[in-house]
Order: sequence, then C-alpha cells, then structure tokens
Amino acid sequence: MTYRSMVTEGGRVLAAAGVPEAELDAWYLLEYLRKERGSRSDRQWYLLCREEEADMEEEEGYRELIGRRAKRIPLQQITGEQEFMGFPFLVNEHVLIPRQDTETLVEEAMEKSGKGDRVLDMCTGSGCILLSLLKLVPGLSGTGADISQEALKVAVENGKRLQTEASFLESDLFEKVEGVFDLIVSNPPYIASDEIGTLMEEVRDHEPIGALDGSADGLAFYRRLVQEGKDHLKSGGWMLFEIGCTQAEAVMELLKKGGFQEIYVKKDLAGLDRVVGGRKPKQEERKNV
Repeated sequence: MTYRSMVTEGGRVLAAAGVPEAELDAWYLLEYLRKERGSRSDRQWYLLCREEEADMEEEEGYRELIGRRAKRIPLQQITGEQEFMGFPFLVNEHVLIPRQDTETLVEEAMEKSGKGDRVLDMCTGSGCILLSLLKLVPGLSGTGADISQEALKVAVENGKRLQTEASFLESDLFEKVEGVFDLIVSNPPYIASDEIGTLMEEVRDHEPIGALDGSADGLAFYRRLVQEGKDHLKSGGWMLFEIGCTQAEAVMELLKKGGFQEIYVKKDLAGLDRVVGGRKPKQEERKNV
C-alpha cells in the first residue's frame, strides 16, 4: 500500500468513527509513526514520496494507531505530546491536554510578573502554565501544586524536558502550601457536573474527570481558591484564573466579595471571556479603607 493510500484509508476510518478533522489526524499519525521509527516525516517528504510503497511493519503500525484514534482516544495521548506556548509538553491520560485557550492565562500572567517574583500554579496538571512562565519571564521562580500524584509525575518530567527548574507539591489546593507568592494562577476544574456528559468523547471518556468537574455549578474550586488563596498572596499580588466563557460575572463577584480590587476579565482569541483577575489590596490601601 502506498503512503497516500494509507492516509486516505486512515482518514475514511476516522471519519466513519466521527473523529473531527479526520484527514488531518490521519496525516499526523503517519508523521508520528515515521518519526518514531527515525524516518523522514515532514510534509515535503510526503509530497515527494506519497506514491512509494510502505513496508508491512509500517502498515501494521499505522493501522494500530488509526484504530486507537477511532476509539476517540485523543491524538495527543497517542503521540504523547502537545505544543503549548511554543514548547513541547509531555501529556498522557493523567493530565488535561494543554489548550490554546489557556495561553491567554499565561500571557496575562506574564504581564503581571517579573524578575524576583514567586508564582504559584494551583491545579498545575502537566505543569504547562508554570513551566511556560518560567521559560518566558527571566528571574521568575515558582511552585506547581496538584492533588494528583500521577499528574505531578508528568509535570516533573516536563520540567526536565524543558530544562526548567520548578518545585512541585502534592496538595489538596492550599492544604500543604507554605509561604506567600507574588502571583497565583490557576486553571481549575470548572465544568458543571451535569455538563460533563455533553462533552466530546475525547474529553469526557479519556481526560481525567478530576481536572474537569467543578461540582454542581462549576464554581466550587473558585470559591476555595479565593477564600484560601488570600493568605498565600502578597499584598498587592495578583490572582488570575482561567474560566469557562459564561462564568466571568460569577467569578468576578467571588473576587469582589473576597476583598480583591482591580478586578477584570480578559477575552481569548475567539473573543470569549477566558481569564478573570483581581489584585489583593496593598497594606497601605487597607489602612485607608
């Protein structure tokens, strides 16, 4: 079978299984297979050599990959990698796959941090938010906290991959967190429990439910983050959250009730509400209240 025929057949199988962007995923899986074998796999190679015959081992390996994707296992879990903020992150079934939406949170955090600051990434998962910040903001130091041991193993490995020094802590939110930080960021579970069943199969059945389910109204983690996080945030420090696109008003109200100031919402590239932030009052401002 030629490489062109393999990709065409793979695309048909994936489309029949209801996989979005089936043809593109079929190509990505061939690219991944050849890369894993140490063979050339770029687009130029494919255009020049697509009528060449693949060997039997390649055909069998490709069909196995297509079969896994047809079961709606996310492409990133099959390839074990997802790019985020220009960096390649290891991912598996124990962590939420990094999404472009979350880059808005990183960009906001970059604006609110600088040399010498300490950042806490709560619900760190793969560590993509924290590690991206440490790579992009010179002189920044930070800690990532998560309740999942398996997720933290992925985060530690990503730190090694990116040659970035960070500390990671197993903690139920702030339970084991010590000290104070200049910035606290979080992409917590924020999907309402009764909405989980409506998610795409790739998300609903293959990504960790603990990284998705935000309890009945999707706001449970925000309540705890605001209430418990204040004691770990320096005077004048910022707290930044990723949110669901309909949650801005509710999360802003939580920050307001928590005594935060300069509360705002930031939209993502699609024009949807994506980040809410607030600043802890400075000591001198408190005295004047």
